Amino acid sequence: DFCLSRGLGDVYKRQDLKDALARARKYGLQLDPATLALAQAKEDRTQAKAATLPSVSALNQFIYTEGNGTPSGVFVANDGVHVYNEQAQVHEDVLSLVRRGEIRRTQAAEAAARAKLDVAARGLNATVIQDYYAIAMAQRKSANAKTSLAEAASFLDITQKQEHGGEVAHADVIKAQLQLQQRQRDLQDAELAQEKAKIALAVLIFPDFRQDFSVVDDLQQALTLPAYSEAQSQATATSPDVKAAQAGLLEARFASSVARYAYLPSFGLDLFYGIDANQFAARTNYPTQATGRSTLPHFEVPYRQNLGYVAQATLTIPIWDWGGIRSKVKQADLRRTQAQTELTLAQRQLHANLASFYKEADTAQSQVESLRSSADLASESLRLTVLRYQAGEATVLEVVDAQTTVTQARNALADGLGRYRVALAELQTLTGNF
Repeated sequence: DFCLSRGLGDVYKRQDLKDALARARKYGLQLDPATLALAQAKEDRTQAKAATLPSVSALNQFIYTEGNGTPSGVFVANDGVHVYNEQAQVHEDVLSLVRRGEIRRTQAAEAAARAKLDVAARGLNATVIQDYYAIAMAQRKSANAKTSLAEAASFLDITQKQEHGGEVAHADVIKAQLQLQQRQRDLQDAELAQEKAKIALAVLIFPDFRQDFSVVDDLQQALTLPAYSEAQSQATATSPDVKAAQAGLLEARFASSVARYAYLPSFGLDLFYGIDANQFAARTNYPTQATGRSTLPHFEVPYRQNLGYVAQATLTIPIWDWGGIRSKVKQADLRRTQAQTELTLAQRQLHANLASFYKEADTAQSQVESLRSSADLASESLRLTVLRYQAGEATVLEVVDAQTTVTQARNALADGLGRYRVALAELQTLTGNF
């Protein structure tokens, strides 16, 4: 859980780790690149589907040619001094209806982008978990430092009293003072580490920078490590890295098929409807040559119909391009081989990470009880050593050594508890349970 303070008079909100992860996904910017990449992949898929459907466009054109006394003007290729083109065009590449490789390629790319978003989300989870428990461990160490400071102050008081009683030398008091000053510095360092850990988490879970929050220590909560076989099956089934690599391989395969389309002919159908005439009208309102060509006899008709349609079919057959298509096909095949290699590496890395995280969690779990026992023994040793010092049976160096030992043991317990929770959380992230 973590406790969020909104300021004096505000109500404290308590949230568990899952809520902190949700806040990170909402306010953290780490997922934005992957989210935008997924959105772009969706648009690519939409464009690929649209490319297989007939397209409609409108042509609006006016051509003016310098006159020279003939109907066509200076440029013989033009149809007249004034040419008006107002046409609607319907175009369809017929063979694209059966060539679905580009659509399937974009679908695979979208699946890869979606898996990479999951990869980014799991990476963000891992960062939040580490920062979260870094604060919890820092809080424990800060509490340990306060306890050690109180113990050092108590021991200084004991040495001063015994010095007044003539039982110990002033050197013992100096040694106790040095120990107290060291514990004061340790407390400052512990509080600094706690604030730095809070800063690292704050930038992930808040829309604006703030530090007025704290995490509740839940390191003592008992969590069971799952069986390795169970973790392995879950990790294999849910790994976004493997899914992204699989989708990348599928995308590369379809890209290879699309590259080979260039070897095949293309067949296009176009339908034009509108006006392509010397007057912007459905029909001319003056006598017009029957043919419209200035080089033919002047046979005239009362008017000409300008509004109409024309259809054309175009078959384009590739013959020679100096090896450009072959190079593109080879390049696509190389990318497919690369994608297959990346899939193999992703699968191997998954098994390596699983074994590493599981071993880390298992080792950390097995050490927790030992660390707890060491902390208890060190505390008892310090208590007995102080009693022996008061009885004149121990030296000041023994007490200082016992104080250092108990401080180290308490901090080691905090590190051990945090190590186990972080390792277990990383394992849960890898298996898709976070």
